[in-house]
Amino acid sequence: MSKILISFFSASGVTKKVAEKIANSIKGDLFEIEPVEKYTKNDLDWTNKESRSTVEMNNKLFRPAIQDKVSNINEYDTVIIGFPVWWYTAPTIINTFIEENNLEDKNVYIFVTSGGSGSEGSFNDLKNTYSNINFISSKRFRGNESDEDYRNWIK
Repeated sequence: MSKILISFFSASGVTKKVAEKIANSIKGDLFEIEPVEKYTKNDLDWTNKESRSTVEMNNKLFRPAIQDKVSNINEYDTVIIGFPVWWYTAPTIINTFIEENNLEDKNVYIFVTSGGSGSEGSFNDLKNTYSNINFISSKRFRGNESDEDYRNWIK
């Protein structure tokens, strides 16, 4: 039986709720991708060109530091990575996570939470940036899906 890791970054709590629902429905382990420096409401103000998130997203090489590492990444066959969509793609902290963990022999799924953006842009950006990783599929979730919806996606 394959072992599944559900890793997620959640700035406002929405992605965390979805990740917890996925973990419960498919019986996977949870890992929160937490920045060393937490994001404040002002940091997340996408209308402010000087907000932390805007500055980070405008620098594609920026890699926010993560608090903890996955110490047992080799035990997982499948890794699910969840995050809110920022500027039509993954927040740069997701790049930090991917670059700090060897995902080459894993099946990697992406889920996003977004009021408007789908998952395709983020998925394609990550797939193109990390061509050595086996990205399987992506999906946008709103948090109102059933356990069966999550299980069917991973099948």
